[in-house]
Amino acid sequence: MKTYSFKKEERLKSRKLIETLFREGKAFSVFPYRIIYMPVKSPAVNKFPVQVGFSASSRRFPHATDRNRIKRLSREAWRLQKQDLYDHLHAESRQLAVFLIYTDKKIADFSTLHHKISVILEKLKSSC
Repeated sequence: MKTYSFKKEERLKSRKLIETLFREGKAFSVFPYRIIYMPVKSPAVNKFPVQVGFSASSRRFPHATDRNRIKRLSREAWRLQKQDLYDHLHAESRQLAVFLIYTDKKIADFSTLHHKISVILEKLKSSC
């Protein structure tokens, strides 16, 4: 059964984990995103196989409404497609911390972001 929720526990909020992720994590790019990910030990991450964070640069988007829209669209695209990655990681009993940074200078439409998130999920599945 597929669950299309995106609960609070799935969001990457721990400052310590985020700092470790940026220091020690691996990275790749799928335009318009820069993805940083890292396998995590079980105690650091809860019952969900992935904790994910989203970011948009305030330098490229000075208005908070634009940054919020980008993050909202990205979270929605992630929420709708995450289940295959979750199933893959759950079968291998692995956990990930992932951070997506939006790097484009203009706001892309939802269909573009939806496609790019699917590419990102496939790359994450193959790299883990």
